[in-house]
Amino acid sequence: MKGDINIPPLPPAVTNGARAGVVGGELLKLLQPLDGLIGPGQSAKAEVLSLKQDDLAFQLLLKLTLAGGRQTHVQANSPFPLPQGTQLAVTQPTSGSLAISVQQALSSSVATLTRLDTGQLPVGTLLQGKVLTTQLVPQPTGQPALYRSLVTLLNTALSGTTLALDSPQPLRIGSLLTAQVQGEQSLQFVPLSGRQDQLAIAQQLVTQQRAQGSLEGLLNALRALPPDATLPADLRASIDKLLTGLPTPAQLSTPKGVSDALLNSGAFLEAKLLGGQAQHLAPDLKATLLRLIAQITPGVAASSAFNPGVAASAQAQAMPTFVRNALGMLGQVSAKPQPGGFPLPGRTLQSAEGEDNLESLLKLAAAAISRLQSHQLSSLEQSGRTPDGGVLTTWQLEIPLRNAHDIVPLQVKFQREDPPEQAPEEKRETREVKDPLWRVELAFDLAPLGPLHVQAQLLRGTLSGQLWAQHAFTADLIDSQLGLLRQRLNDAGLSVTDLDCHQGTPPQGNHKPLEQRWVDETA
Repeated sequence: MKGDINIPPLPPAVTNGARAGVVGGELLKLLQPLDGLIGPGQSAKAEVLSLKQDDLAFQLLLKLTLAGGRQTHVQANSPFPLPQGTQLAVTQPTSGSLAISVQQALSSSVATLTRLDTGQLPVGTLLQGKVLTTQLVPQPTGQPALYRSLVTLLNTALSGTTLALDSPQPLRIGSLLTAQVQGEQSLQFVPLSGRQDQLAIAQQLVTQQRAQGSLEGLLNALRALPPDATLPADLRASIDKLLTGLPTPAQLSTPKGVSDALLNSGAFLEAKLLGGQAQHLAPDLKATLLRLIAQITPGVAASSAFNPGVAASAQAQAMPTFVRNALGMLGQVSAKPQPGGFPLPGRTLQSAEGEDNLESLLKLAAAAISRLQSHQLSSLEQSGRTPDGGVLTTWQLEIPLRNAHDIVPLQVKFQREDPPEQAPEEKRETREVKDPLWRVELAFDLAPLGPLHVQAQLLRGTLSGQLWAQHAFTADLIDSQLGLLRQRLNDAGLSVTDLDCHQGTPPQGNHKPLEQRWVDETA
């Protein structure tokens, strides 16, 4: 989610009639009924110690101070969030409920921060918080959706304070977010800067890379299936559709062919689903592989030791524990995890003894899904804020090509670096319009040329690039054709500066030579 987060204003004043009223016993429902907790006609002081949202209500942990000073803790459900630290006066109409006044219910936001003091938190201050609740706020017909969340702040002098936020998208309960103060009632979300997100992505990336297998392993196994192999009709149709739908080098020679291949690579499946584009999932590689797994699974023997669903379930259960551990490491870990790397190395899975065709295909398909997810997680890990305040966005993906009788996976990485936003108080005539910097990397192994790696960057129509070939004869061949490549790029309207070919592999450190040239050209 990107954009502004607003702090809602204080609730409207409560009328005198409502102030005197008492809501029925269902206002706070005790999870464990207690007889005689508070005597008839008496009240007790209550403090909200914690707040947790579930599917139906809000769970509260209350500390009650009873007559004589005795204290006890009780758990209760509430139809609305009462922030941590809220002070209440409660009575007990029945053994299973507590009642509070309407005034207290509606003014519970007194314990919630609804305005920032920019003297204490100047504009530009980064706030980190943990999302406690998220609710859809009713809006007039035709108005965009609005979600109200309660967030516990984790840093600055306001640490431990609950902040109410309005956002156009729901904030994930339990997630960490970082936002920059824009004004007294406005924050701007800073993506991927929370340490929990970084650690969670890094952990998931390690898991996926261990499980991943090269795409050509699955595709070659599917191509090698004999025509008379006994397979369900729907599975055979899905396999044929997957293989025939792979793009060819000729198709990637047109802008539309490149666009279609990128959109259907599987890297944007979740974005399509969130955008309600289910009708466009048919050619998507990841969606096709998931459908393939669903069709293979019923045919695999129940005694099979390999079960991708069990593995996924185990990972989901282990994740909350990891996140709790990550929260404890916030003060100990200072360095951002290193990116997952580009390109991903090839990895071939070996068939186990006694494994039938369907079980082998299931294993290869699950490994192919993990490879696509490794690219997606690497994209997230390499996206975020640059040291000077700019925004770096990364898209890393893999496109399997049909090249004659071979399957050639083409690994692609795009990076867009947007300059820092200019301060609004700057005079219009002094503002410098800054264009984004684009970087592109390609990696593939094309017989008989061998492994090739391309790095290029584009800024204001000026392009520079480097090519690496592992084989000496390939490097010599490419070097002899660089003049033609330069001319074709110039004909396409680009101004080409550096364009070189080297034998070997790119140096580690990601674009240092290219970045240096970019700095020199725009100094």
